[in-house]
Amino acid sequence: MERLSSKERERIAELLAEGAPFWRLCEEVGRSRHAIRRAVMALSQPEQRERKRSPLRLSPAEREEISRGLVAGQSLRAIAGGLGRSPSTVSREVARNGGRRAYRACRADRAALRRACRPRPSKLVSCSRLRSVVEAKLECRWSPEQISGWLVREFPDDAEMRVSHETIYQSLFVQSRGALRKELTRYLRTQRSRRRPAAYPKHVRNGQGRIRNLVHISERPPEAEDRAVPGHWEGDLIYGQGIGTVATLVERHSRFVMLVGLPTSHTADVVTDALATKIAELPAQLRRSLTWDQGKEMAAHSRFTVASGVPVFFCDPRSPWQRGTNENTNGLLRQYLPRKSRFADRTQDELDAIAGELNGRPRKTLDYRTPAQALETVLP
Repeated sequence: MERLSSKERERIAELLAEGAPFWRLCEEVGRSRHAIRRAVMALSQPEQRERKRSPLRLSPAEREEISRGLVAGQSLRAIAGGLGRSPSTVSREVARNGGRRAYRACRADRAALRRACRPRPSKLVSCSRLRSVVEAKLECRWSPEQISGWLVREFPDDAEMRVSHETIYQSLFVQSRGALRKELTRYLRTQRSRRRPAAYPKHVRNGQGRIRNLVHISERPPEAEDRAVPGHWEGDLIYGQGIGTVATLVERHSRFVMLVGLPTSHTADVVTDALATKIAELPAQLRRSLTWDQGKEMAAHSRFTVASGVPVFFCDPRSPWQRGTNENTNGLLRQYLPRKSRFADRTQDELDAIAGELNGRPRKTLDYRTPAQALETVLP
């Protein structure tokens, strides 16, 4: 039997709007009751709005162009150039939809819309029995992986009582999927309330090699922050080729530089002794504080403070801007100490000469005075 025409469907819609009974629809239209019922069901369904597409995604017209380009034997790069898209975008589109020979635009577009659908509600949301068991085991300090494996053994014939450990983690850490109580995170081994990405640096993740008893830069005296009082220093190590390194010390108020050669080693004991000896050459009013990054060369900072009387404050990890004066000075020193040179061959007299030359260069930030002149104005 032929499909209902547009006029017949319009007549059915008019009769439905008038409240006509089903038998009247069959008499007026003159079709079978099965065809009328299908038409009524189609009219009663709400009109589906077209899914809003992101301009970052391929449109149906672009997929048609890809299909035509593949039939014409064009390269993926040529097709991408014609669309104004990245070649990798076209390559992934073709690969995930059957390759060159099996790619079809309509089928690829339907698959893309299907993949873009929102995920189903979490199993822990829809199944209260499973959620209560998972919460109870978390309170017993079981890990999500232990819970997931135990459920398989405890309920071998009950598919409803299955959940992956990743789903448990998602429910704990992702707010939009929070089926589990947030406070349950304190029962995890790490007790963290936020999840770290998989690419998080391992040397930060495991907590090994941290400096003990460090004092954070936030506890540094306010006078060091505004550079009003001299005697607050920033320090770091710079590296060249080989084992030799150079410790750099920069005074925040005057930008005065001191260099300390470390030709054989830069372990914590060696750095502590060398810096304490160098700091001892300064007058007492220029020994107020030292700011350093969290490198392990300053692990013996307590012994350095006892030897020199200078407290050490540590910056946040990966925050070089908290030692901006020192970082800027290290860049200037690369003119004298390039990365490809051997610092072990430099004597302390040569390093002192480099520091003296740098301290004699005028600085814009000091109104074109030299660091040596700026330091002389504040010393009695």
